[in-house]
Amino acid sequence: MPPPPPPAACSRGRCSALSFAAARDRCFSHRFRRAGLRPLAVPLPGPGPDADPATTVHMWVPAGPPPRNPLLLLHGFGASATWQWAPYLRPLIAAGFDPIVPDLLFFGASCTRLPDRSDAFQASAIKAAMDAIGVPRFGLVGVSYGGFVAYRMAAMFPEAVHRVALVCAGVCLEERDLAEGLFPVAGIGEAAALLVPHRPEEVRRLVRLTFARPPLIMPSCFLWDYIKVMGSDHIQEKAELLYALINGRQLCTLPKLTQPTLIIWGEQDRVFPMELAHRLNGHLEGNSRLVVIKNAGHAVNIEKPKEVCRSIIEFFKEPVAGAANADDKVGTFHL
Repeated sequence: MPPPPPPAACSRGRCSALSFAAARDRCFSHRFRRAGLRPLAVPLPGPGPDADPATTVHMWVPAGPPPRNPLLLLHGFGASATWQWAPYLRPLIAAGFDPIVPDLLFFGASCTRLPDRSDAFQASAIKAAMDAIGVPRFGLVGVSYGGFVAYRMAAMFPEAVHRVALVCAGVCLEERDLAEGLFPVAGIGEAAALLVPHRPEEVRRLVRLTFARPPLIMPSCFLWDYIKVMGSDHIQEKAELLYALINGRQLCTLPKLTQPTLIIWGEQDRVFPMELAHRLNGHLEGNSRLVVIKNAGHAVNIEKPKEVCRSIIEFFKEPVAGAANADDKVGTFHL
């Protein structure tokens, strides 16, 4: 999702001469390199034994020796992975984790020629990329749409994913919830228009829905710049991802995860309301715990990165005996 724009107003001409979004993108990439990660493009073969690569997963991986404590971080809709995960790198590395940060398909530099738009296909592609770099087992964190992919990956590959953290991931939603008024949109088409904005006024609506305290000033020149740099690629494909995710979705078909699961939610989330957090916590039947972060909305990973990161570190550093189904770990916690 788009970050808060700078507070100063500016003219369209001055912004076109110097792209703030492009400069910030380069800054985030530099932060990844300084943290000891390097970019890698992983080609994946298409169907058939002799098929050429049909899918490419771009990911940031540790530049040093093979990771000993890999933690796979999956981003949500909006900007590429570097924008969403940059604040988490140094705390996670200092805590002993080896972050691996891919771009999901049709975000950043990841793409595919295959027609499948399901979260299962996303999960399979990321898992294949992890196998290709020699990381067969890992912890997993997913934000929003990345949480849907993380949930699916954990269900499909329980031998690979040992623990899961889901941040504002409304995986328990049903398509009928849209028509029944649970969300600020009434249908899949309106949801796609909200999450894949084309114009500044659409970005403003998205920011106001996702942040508990949205910025007061959002200059159009900055928003046009952001759309051009971060939001102009694969627009149709991203809309198709949302259709595949929501169309016909029913809770009764959602598998239950066997791994200990941490659920993190912004208390004022208006994209995926708190009802979905409690619904997911109940669906996992004592194998999860819910952490609710106050004064935060759907963009809790951006608004409250320290609180979110601290919860992730504490969860993944627990010994096996302290898994989420232990009596003293079950329940809802407010931060």
